[in-house]
Amino acid sequence: MATAVDRPIDQIDLGEMSLWANGPPHALFDRLRAEAPIHWSPMADWDGEPGFWSITRADDVHTVSRDWEAFSSEKGGVLITDLATPVEVQNATFIGMDPPRHDRIKALFQRAFTPNRIAEHEQTIRQITVEGLDRLEGRDELDLATELAQPVVGRVIGTLFGLPAEDDAAWAELATRGFAIGDEELQPGGNESAQEIIGEVFTRASAVVAERRANPTDDLTSLLVHGEIDGDSLTDDEIVFGFGLLVAAGNDSTKSTFTNGMLALLNEPEQRQKLLDDPSLIPAAVEEFLRMYPAFAHFRRTATRDYQLRGTTIRKGDKVVMWYTASNRDPEAFECPHMLDVERNAEHQAFGGGGRHFCLGTALARLELKLLFEETLARFPQMELVEQPESVRSLFINQPRAVPVKLGPSAG
Repeated sequence: MATAVDRPIDQIDLGEMSLWANGPPHALFDRLRAEAPIHWSPMADWDGEPGFWSITRADDVHTVSRDWEAFSSEKGGVLITDLATPVEVQNATFIGMDPPRHDRIKALFQRAFTPNRIAEHEQTIRQITVEGLDRLEGRDELDLATELAQPVVGRVIGTLFGLPAEDDAAWAELATRGFAIGDEELQPGGNESAQEIIGEVFTRASAVVAERRANPTDDLTSLLVHGEIDGDSLTDDEIVFGFGLLVAAGNDSTKSTFTNGMLALLNEPEQRQKLLDDPSLIPAAVEEFLRMYPAFAHFRRTATRDYQLRGTTIRKGDKVVMWYTASNRDPEAFECPHMLDVERNAEHQAFGGGGRHFCLGTALARLELKLLFEETLARFPQMELVEQPESVRSLFINQPRAVPVKLGPSAG
């Protein structure tokens, strides 16, 4: 019986959720890059959603990312769906804006996320990681995603933004559920579930921003609330939406890459042994995990005019979806792209394809991942996978539902 991979190219619809049952459909992406790197999907399974163009090669993702005048983040939002998250909500965050509005707001947020400012938190982040591992001592089996990764990254982003520890679990749940576009388990109500989650994020974020407006502290939230560049400052709405985005993304993205990376190492013990023998390779390994397992599968743009790309005409108003899960495994950009190589240290597009929308939290993500891998591998070098996990079935987030492991003896 023919499988989805064997279908004629014009019968492949990447909006079909069955194709995502085991995570990103890499075999299909291989075909699309080779046969139709600019490919149309009608999104037939999504009632009322228009179709989209898929961009699957690294060079083309780079082209679309950098040309904000032809490919807008603001005209139709940055997500593949028009209905799950209203465009006006997306437009309230800087990732859903075009210049000059985007540049002004991102510059103000950028002050809180410079590499030097993030580096000042290294000891705090390491301490949070060590304490997270301490809580696992004496355990036999557990889930790395919910019992290590999520508590650690949640406390890191919570500490930076001055959020109480008792709120970490709630923010984490909102992030994972809110980003899980298409997953019926995490968003059982579809678009209605997504919009309820957005409402709760807005309510929570508004309360935090109002508190910092009245009572400044030395956390990043206060820096955003009270910061200025050349006399310009953020409005409360700009802070609330940006704060909500950063806390949600900070919870979910690092967790995704860490759990995928640990799963890869547990499945490929020779690669893990390289890191155990030489921990100085861990920063390069982090880049390889980001390449192979980008936390977010896509971001979307909308064509502002008719545009020719590789001989294909993209019409004004069309959705254009950049698949990082495909571009990061482009054989024109990476040798043996499906092979994990912790020494590769290649450039990738996990933080975007370049241009103005390059990820704000890059320095924080890299530092968190470095410390998580360093401390986890050193503490539990004989960890074993209990069983292969299921993937979240989503068009946006790219992560396993759980990573069940046996810790093995502690080396700490």
